[in-house]
Amino acid sequence: MEPGARPLRVAVVGAGAFGRNHLRVYRELERTGHAVELAAVVDPNQAARAAAEAEYGLRGFATIETCLAAGQRLDAASLCVPTVGHAACAELLLLAGVDLLIEKPLAASLVEADSLVRLARERQRIVQVGHLERFNPAVRAARGQLNRPMFFEVHRLSVFTPRSLDVDVVLDLMIHDLDIVLSFVESAVREVRAVGLPVLSRKVDIANVRLEFENGCVANFTASRVSTERVRKMRFFQPHQYLSLDFARQDLLMIDVTAAAGMSGAQLAALMSALPSGDHPSPGLSLKKVPVEPGEPLRLEIEAFLEACRQRTQSVVPIEDGRAALALALEINAAIAAHSRRTGF
Repeated sequence: MEPGARPLRVAVVGAGAFGRNHLRVYRELERTGHAVELAAVVDPNQAARAAAEAEYGLRGFATIETCLAAGQRLDAASLCVPTVGHAACAELLLLAGVDLLIEKPLAASLVEADSLVRLARERQRIVQVGHLERFNPAVRAARGQLNRPMFFEVHRLSVFTPRSLDVDVVLDLMIHDLDIVLSFVESAVREVRAVGLPVLSRKVDIANVRLEFENGCVANFTASRVSTERVRKMRFFQPHQYLSLDFARQDLLMIDVTAAAGMSGAQLAALMSALPSGDHPSPGLSLKKVPVEPGEPLRLEIEAFLEACRQRTQSVVPIEDGRAALALALEINAAIAAHSRRTGF
């Protein structure tokens, strides 16, 4: 434990798949000397709550209200409940003076998100939004290489599971990549074009999106939760460079395209299409693997959250960033709905 540091008492609200991972990481940090104490778990499901109580030796509560009424002193909490419950649960905890790590997306609507932004500011609480891929070591390495990126191609494909079917694929999967590209480009979105279809659920399960930013950058996104394979890759061009990021492998390749500086846009696009299968450079282009310091993204995320709570500094993914990603995701969903009305699908 850090010398002189009072342990932050934390709770995990929601003991499902996400919540169990948060419980695990908090306990690992506690056992390795970090100034944190895993104090409580909250979940209305008796079986999930009992399992967490038994595994971690915690007091379990069915609701946030009963947890707070029991006199539990909480400094911070991870909110890992379904998206529809984010706003109500977060409000209770913010009013109780608790700093929050809220799983993405921030809320189910912009009205709810704006209410949380106001409340967090009024109560002077730290709120970090759980855009986990921001803490992927390959993403961190890519951030250090940015030089006015102007074209992105992003694929996030997953096999179908019954998890997170309360939201569509844009809010479930694509929002990770929307958040990263927004943070990389740092320019307002000028145009959104999108198409999406439900396949195995009642919500959109596969979507393709094209964004154009005010600075001229273009980004193409494909997200699917009905794929036969798992793919999580981002590729982008910037002046004289092409970078290929693999989220799953946590690696980053950089191809120096200085030799192709005189190529036309069509020629660069042809070069782009020739690389995805294995990212093998064409003759005359140099490839190097950018050093990436390995790490578990969730642990890095929680460590950053706890540090922001201790230092009372803005978190790496502040609530305003979560609101921006949500707003863009909802705009995309509106574009998908408009496309569906036009085409009759």
